Amino acid sequence: MEKENKEIYNTLGISDEVLGFCDKVIGELKDRFQKIDETTEYNQCKVINAMQKNRVNAACFAATTGYGYDDAGRDNLERVYASCFGTEAALVRPQITCGTHALAVALSAILRPGDELLSPVGKPYDTLEEVIGIRESKCSLKEFGITYAQVDLLPNGDFDYDNIKKAITDKTKMVTIQRSKGYQTRPTFSVERIGKLIAFVKSVKHDIICMVDNCYGEFVERIEPSQVGADMIVGSLIKNPGGGLAPIGGYICGTKECVEKCAYRLSAPGLGQEVGANLGIMPAFYQGFFMAPTVVSGALKGAIFASRCYEKLGFKVIPNSTESRHDIIQAVELGSKEAMEAFCKGIQAAAPVDSYVTPEPWPMPGYDCDVIMAAGAFVQGSSIELSADGPIREPYAVYFQGGLTWYHAKLGIMMSIQKLYENNLLDNDLLNS
Repeated sequence: MEKENKEIYNTLGISDEVLGFCDKVIGELKDRFQKIDETTEYNQCKVINAMQKNRVNAACFAATTGYGYDDAGRDNLERVYASCFGTEAALVRPQITCGTHALAVALSAILRPGDELLSPVGKPYDTLEEVIGIRESKCSLKEFGITYAQVDLLPNGDFDYDNIKKAITDKTKMVTIQRSKGYQTRPTFSVERIGKLIAFVKSVKHDIICMVDNCYGEFVERIEPSQVGADMIVGSLIKNPGGGLAPIGGYICGTKECVEKCAYRLSAPGLGQEVGANLGIMPAFYQGFFMAPTVVSGALKGAIFASRCYEKLGFKVIPNSTESRHDIIQAVELGSKEAMEAFCKGIQAAAPVDSYVTPEPWPMPGYDCDVIMAAGAFVQGSSIELSADGPIREPYAVYFQGGLTWYHAKLGIMMSIQKLYENNLLDNDLLNS
């Protein structure tokens, strides 16, 4: 590392020991980073093609208020998403507040009393437990007479096809597939694997609606689950597709029938996609989507860097530094509450916003235990920005993601290692090897 760069990292609090260790790791990742750049180039061209095909112009950025009737920019953005993700239709709205909200809209739009929802990939993300009714909550699907069935993954992480087939009954209306690991230490599913699962489910019962929770996965690969048979893919704009610029929002892309029902559920029957003002944030939505492939690239490099660093420091990491990547999340099993807190303090200390804040575990809504979160973000809760979080429970795994640039992600990981080093939570022999 050149002298000036070393000095600025020292100024930020990174010791020579940590700098030397991380420099060696980066040297080992050149080939991985080259492959990421090739995928990014493809996805950038894909986004540009979708925008050109749908004739994006300055008029698309105009603000609308009130009912939002005849909002040309909003409607065209939805065509851009549909073109890019290979679907018949899309619903892309600031009125969708987060990924959980988008998923709740999609589930409620399709399922009716007496129907059953099946998860063939094990436990859903924590915040969906109350939506479904696994944990009791007002207005859950369970309260409306919708049942839930689950088939856990096999010990090796494979789909349990035999038991999935047995679980599909006449009542099974919808299958939900969570692409990313969430707060679990299972592998994230590739688009190819998701496509095979969908094909199997539909071979058992052809009219099942297959929905994929696509959060954290957009633009990591060259294709999306919507291009391998998913009836709907659902995500948040303050994750990958918002490119760090979208201040709020979510999307649902899929068949025309599914998207229409979701629009009716989001607004009101009979109104659907006709209403919903953009309130002046169309430029951020368009430009964020344009930037998304490059932003995801930086986050992905940061995740692989984190994996390699912590792997060499003796911690269990999922995925490891050589496995193919299918989302931007990196899980690191740290083994103790103290190590989780030190890691998150490092991520927070590397932030451009609220760097002076000390993250502490707290009872976050939607979770069944305390959660620690580090995020000094320009957009509150934006997990495409540098962040780390995890529930305070065994195996004391922290989940790192984001970084609007590779260099910020790099700094965050170095700072997390620095905090563990300062608190004597590392094997110094491994750090100096």
